[in-house]
Amino acid sequence: MKIKTIEEACRFIKSVKVCTIFPSEKTELTSLYEHVDLPEKQPGESGWGERVKAVWPWKNQLPTQFPNEIYYGKIKGGFAVLMDLKYLEESHFSIAYQPVESLSQLAQQIFEKVRVEPWTTGELRQEIIAETGCSKSRFGTALKILQISLNIVRVCDAEQDTWLTFREVYSDIWSKYVPDEV
Repeated sequence: MKIKTIEEACRFIKSVKVCTIFPSEKTELTSLYEHVDLPEKQPGESGWGERVKAVWPWKNQLPTQFPNEIYYGKIKGGFAVLMDLKYLEESHFSIAYQPVESLSQLAQQIFEKVRVEPWTTGELRQEIIAETGCSKSRFGTALKILQISLNIVRVCDAEQDTWLTFREVYSDIWSKYVPDEV
């Protein structure tokens, strides 16, 4: 499938179920980038080229424009992926979800902040580093683990990314697999 539009990208993701944004030798998953039929950056051309200019914003636009069809998140190995929402519900959630209590103390602290209120990445990083003294790298790793374990999700908008709990954004999927807390 050769993709030229965001609608075609949506159909592609639904057909493959899950794909990375860009190719990587570290995974067998196909990438959206590999299937986009737009020109790459030409020698001497400044900027990114048409192909990257399309794919980079699509990673945010697809789950925003098709919220009942496309999910953006991270999977084991830390790969950023776009996923068919039905696949997320029927297959991926049950194998990827880990209770936040089973994660590191730092991940639990980050989760607790997000559970109470939405945070942007920059504000959350600054707050957690100030509170815990952790490095930017440790913060990034804990944030990635929270995404891989399906405890938090990134909600993309035109201005900035905001973190919410998976339960808040995908309550139907959550309630299907995670029993209510007493």
